[in-house]
Amino acid sequence: MPKVLISDKMDPKAAQIFRERGVEVDEITGKTPEELKAIIGQYDGLAIRSSTKVTKDILSAATNLKVVGRAGIGVDNVDIPAASAAGVVVMNTPFGNSITTAEHAIALMFALARDLPEADKSTQAGKWEKNRFMGVEVTGKTLGLIGAGNIGSIVADRALGLRMKVVAFDPFLSPERALELGVEKVELDELLARADFITLHTPLTDQTRNILSAENLAKTKKGVRIINCARGGLIDEAALKEGLDSGHIGGAALDVFVTEPAKESPLFGTPNFISTPHLGASTNEAQVNVAIQVAEQMADYLVSGGITNALNVPSLSAEEAPRLKPYMALAEKLGSLVGQLTRGAVPRISIHTEGAATELNAKPIVSAVLHGFLRTQTDTVNMVNAPLLAKERGMEVREVKTEREGDYHTLLRVSVKTDAGERSVAGTLFGDAAPRLVELFGIKVEADLAGPMLYVVNEDAPGFIGRLGSLLGESGVNIGTFHLGRRSAGGEAVLLLSVDEPVTPELIAKVRDLAGVKTAMALAF
Repeated sequence: MPKVLISDKMDPKAAQIFRERGVEVDEITGKTPEELKAIIGQYDGLAIRSSTKVTKDILSAATNLKVVGRAGIGVDNVDIPAASAAGVVVMNTPFGNSITTAEHAIALMFALARDLPEADKSTQAGKWEKNRFMGVEVTGKTLGLIGAGNIGSIVADRALGLRMKVVAFDPFLSPERALELGVEKVELDELLARADFITLHTPLTDQTRNILSAENLAKTKKGVRIINCARGGLIDEAALKEGLDSGHIGGAALDVFVTEPAKESPLFGTPNFISTPHLGASTNEAQVNVAIQVAEQMADYLVSGGITNALNVPSLSAEEAPRLKPYMALAEKLGSLVGQLTRGAVPRISIHTEGAATELNAKPIVSAVLHGFLRTQTDTVNMVNAPLLAKERGMEVREVKTEREGDYHTLLRVSVKTDAGERSVAGTLFGDAAPRLVELFGIKVEADLAGPMLYVVNEDAPGFIGRLGSLLGESGVNIGTFHLGRRSAGGEAVLLLSVDEPVTPELIAKVRDLAGVKTAMALAF
């Protein structure tokens, strides 16, 4: 009989479901890492929330572990690469908290509109300051939605029910999906200029970090009220305070902060500022939902082999897995690469297999490409739900097979349709095992895709590589591998460098200042 450990406090229904499905379960919470390491070898499954840290050290002792189930979305507390290396499936419950988080955003919007926290404090102090708290109605106001994915779309639905006008900025929102949601798709500057309320529902990426920067906050309508229940780091907190102090920003409500727990912040005590301690997922219903879901998913896997909402494997049979594994690694890397390098809406993505790759089950490969592509946009995607999320975003997914061999025995090409035209990347397997990039936007290259990387497009001219190398050396950045491709001598060249340290925004700015550089970006795999 499979045996599962529940190591974080979880709704009792989780243990009940495990037992009903024929899985033995122990509920032992509050263990230190050393104590957990001492007992984890007994278990086939580990059910966690956010407290337990599933590190490489813990996994090394988990000799029988087959699955880790996270009751919730975020898996920052799980070393997924180490789990994958150990053959441990990692699952989460990406949609269990969506309604709860959306409702919290709406609640904070009302609290800002009517100054509820201060009015409550004043009234309980016996002041009865009826004329002091003059709020605004939300009816007829414009809500600016930054991010129109799963949670954002729920917020839009609730706001429309409140008779608000909803405008949405989301580069990946198709016109068809916007029409379905009943929102107006706009660019960010237009949203900033029009919105009476702004709410953020996007993951934290290099593209979204400080999306509400000092510059962008200055573009907002005077008196705007801002809500963030998504991720800390989407708003420049110092600039937000300045806007509140000056009166340009009428109010702000944050459930998330750059540093958490937020025991102190310059924003605390600022007039018209409301804060909550990351309560987006904190309702009884949400906690019950994620506990039930994680127990059902883990029990299905341990008892019958069914895989749902897995973050590191797709749905596939045991017989297919060994042959498909390297192809799926290649597919996810190519999807991630094109996702990181593409801007704007992508109405179509094509996955083209050539040669030996055409003999394989295409579904896991397609899911892996979509997973790699979409995880640059959302933190709720996994191998299983990637095709559904692509469909919800209005993306057409095409599969193309060419059985004849070309330059390579086996080849996988990922192409996307963008406003700038068709863009594609291609890769192969060296020795039928090692993923390798062989073409990037029409330029022949040969590169591994691993770790932090620097992507540079420059004019092919003498001395450039030396200047770039000197700059990296002066910045204390060590080059791991160096890959160069070009269209023609003296034309456009592409550099892909794997480096030993994360590529910082400051380093990117310095690279962009080098003569001849057209584009410079940080990539991560």
